Amino acid sequence: MSSPEGAFTRATGRAVSGEDGGADKPRYRRYQYDLIAPHCGRSVLEVGAGLGEFAAQFTGLDRLVVTDVDPDAVAVMKTRFAERPEVEVQQFDLAGRARLDRPVDSAVAINVLEHFEDDAHVLAVLARSVVPGGTIVLWVPGYPSLFSDFDRRVGHVRRYTPATLRDAIARAGLVCELSRPVNLLGGVAWWAAMRLGKVQGPNGGAVGLYDRVLVPATRVVDRLLPIPFGQSVLAVARVPRAGGGEGAVSR
Repeated sequence: MSSPEGAFTRATGRAVSGEDGGADKPRYRRYQYDLIAPHCGRSVLEVGAGLGEFAAQFTGLDRLVVTDVDPDAVAVMKTRFAERPEVEVQQFDLAGRARLDRPVDSAVAINVLEHFEDDAHVLAVLARSVVPGGTIVLWVPGYPSLFSDFDRRVGHVRRYTPATLRDAIARAGLVCELSRPVNLLGGVAWWAAMRLGKVQGPNGGAVGLYDRVLVPATRVVDRLLPIPFGQSVLAVARVPRAGGGEGAVSR
């Protein structure tokens, strides 16, 4: 197993310090938030939160727990959220069966599950930090046809389809309420750059252009068209209530 130190950089290709010059993606983060937040309750855990850029968008919650396995990323988040008393920052290792002392209403995992060989086991572990009846919201890289050298370099075991993500959720003993592709235009752009153009990784200038131009267009496409394919897959899993019978999570 890799050391927690440097895990953020290995998983994202970005430096914790930000000195790699990675382009900011505020429109894309808001696009993600608008799709994820409606499925979250009043207390939220984000695993693999990195530098806390996505989690910072949550406001007005009773409790927000932001975590990462990388201690350097955790240190950055402690500074970022120092003035927000509802936020707890922790080092949290799903591979080590980490569990919150007080479960939350919802857990969010963005670009996390694809790093684990036994994805169903990881989901079952994560479910132990969510109250019965709560939700786990997943955002994962979509479609094996988009798998690239960049995916290999950052440690992706797989890319998902809605069906394979539903299968992982079911094998974890959870109930899948939603599993669908998102970001059609991003998927086309990723295929053109990473598969057709053999680009080795996201370019800061291209990422900035994508954020300014393609993300607003993606929102329009999402509203007007059924999405048969996308750069990512969004899913919502429900943790069964106690005594729920089949599909109940072992605790």
